[in-house]
Amino acid sequence: MEIAYIPSPSRGVLQLGPIPLRGYAFCIILGVFAAVWLGNKRWLARGGRPGTVADIAVWAVPFGLVGGRLYHVITDYELYFSEGRDWVDAFKIWEGGLGIWGAIALGALGAWIGCRRRGIPLPAWADALAPGIALAQACGRWGNWFNQELYGRETTVPWALHITSSTDGRVPGYYHPTFLYESLWCVGVALLVIWADRRFTLGHGRAFALYVATYCVGRFWIEYLRVDDAHHILGLRLNNWTALVVFILAVVYFVLSAKKRPGREEVVEPGADLPDGSASDAAEGDKGLEGDAESAEVKAEAGAEGESRADSDEKSEGRAEAEPTKKS
Repeated sequence: MEIAYIPSPSRGVLQLGPIPLRGYAFCIILGVFAAVWLGNKRWLARGGRPGTVADIAVWAVPFGLVGGRLYHVITDYELYFSEGRDWVDAFKIWEGGLGIWGAIALGALGAWIGCRRRGIPLPAWADALAPGIALAQACGRWGNWFNQELYGRETTVPWALHITSSTDGRVPGYYHPTFLYESLWCVGVALLVIWADRRFTLGHGRAFALYVATYCVGRFWIEYLRVDDAHHILGLRLNNWTALVVFILAVVYFVLSAKKRPGREEVVEPGADLPDGSASDAAEGDKGLEGDAESAEVKAEAGAEGESRADSDEKSEGRAEAEPTKKS
């Protein structure tokens, strides 16, 4: 008889009248709000404008969800396109299945579009949002608890996760709560990035690179504990290899960036030091000054032309008067 364990929810969906409230979706939404909230605070501290993080997140979040789902479907295609499976299930994102690697990759593309529209450097925005993304992952992992999925090996530790469902090949029992391990690890990553950013004044994407590298370290050993079906290459799960490659890329970027661009961006958002509307007013004022200058130049040219014409007229009149004098 187990003395202690983490119970699994009896179901992952609550009905609010005709509206289903899915625990997995709730955790994802909560994570997005946490990321935007923390990212906005850090963006303001770096000299940005309020609301900019949310405006760019409008681009990044949808791209990230699509990218996360694509990565999951591609790497676990047999769950949706093998014999006896319904390919329509590939679109049922609320049932679980988001790959963080695809979410970050395609989410970065959406963020780049949003930053380009606002004239903001993507690395600066990514640095501000980095710990918020880790916090969002910490929230999102609890969606796996609601779905009773992605647990680890069997164990007798007091914090074992009690799996009660037997659908989709699950075997009821007590397993390592890898969702909890990763959630706690992501909280630690967020705190580490915040501390390192304050201590070493990270900039030009290095805070984001630190988040990526430290997350990959935790994901590697947590992935090693999982027992769900996965593709293996040379004895390691596919996500282990992905974590290893991404870790190396993040470290290389961190080192090269520190050598090429030390310090931090002085300006992260053009015109952020002006009150709302001042930037546009200043631009209009500049245009007005340019117009005034142009009109002054036109007037000066017109005056000069008038003076030259008057001089020529006076000279011509003087000649006309001199000629009769000579004749007389």
